[in-house]
Amino acid sequence: MKKILCIRMMITILLSISIGTLYGQEVIKDELPTVKGKRVLLVYGGWDGHQPGVFSQRVGEWLEKEEAIVTVSETLEIYTNKEVMSSIDMIIQYWTMGELSKEQEKGLLTAVKNGTGIAGCHGGLGDSFRKSTAYQYMIGGQWVAHPGGKIDYKVSIINTEDPITKGISDFEIKNTEQYYMHIDPNSQVLATTTFDGAYDYWIKGAVIPVAWKKHFAKGRVFYVSIGHDPKDFDTPSAWKLLTKGIRWASGSKEKTEKNNVSPIYPSKITRN
Repeated sequence: MKKILCIRMMITILLSISIGTLYGQEVIKDELPTVKGKRVLLVYGGWDGHQPGVFSQRVGEWLEKEEAIVTVSETLEIYTNKEVMSSIDMIIQYWTMGELSKEQEKGLLTAVKNGTGIAGCHGGLGDSFRKSTAYQYMIGGQWVAHPGGKIDYKVSIINTEDPITKGISDFEIKNTEQYYMHIDPNSQVLATTTFDGAYDYWIKGAVIPVAWKKHFAKGRVFYVSIGHDPKDFDTPSAWKLLTKGIRWASGSKEKTEKNNVSPIYPSKITRN
């Protein structure tokens, strides 16, 4: 009898391993919240060169597959709707440049301060509303240049233990923009890229964040600079980084976290 039980147990374990490694991909428990049942506001528009509609469709299809409750808006006026903004769990924005009215800015920032997460990529979040410093303060960075235009470059994962990046290795991105950014040094940087100086010699060796997470009062903020063209997310690691970041940001109202400020430079330099 004991032999039979042992054999059955071994079969169960082997089946679990087989299912977990189906198609050669190991299933990793990532400790991230799910977007299932979450109320997500997907806002897109602005400069057509970034194909905001294509990005919105791709992410929207993924959200629906994950069983999120999605509201799509092609206007920034949605940010002034207090009923909507107080009911959503997170915002995914892809809106390049443009301007926020004072009422729109207030509605957006208030929602995030109160615990609504916000996530996005490239110019849809990091080159939005250039006149709104309050918005940039919330996001934690702003695009300033992309030397060389469309090029190939490497993304280095610098925090392999964070739930967002766990299971993602360094990867290459082809024929797209390598963003140089002004950033909040207190953000928790997850991935970086290094400039080689081929186009602007004076930035050779400059390391700039590609992905970070931070908090804005109670709201979680996630940003990744990849995504000049939606096809950038055909790279599996880039897509995984984006979707895992979205899932993390969606958990703002589920869990209150302690202050995560961690300056990268000392407050005082002591001379020898």
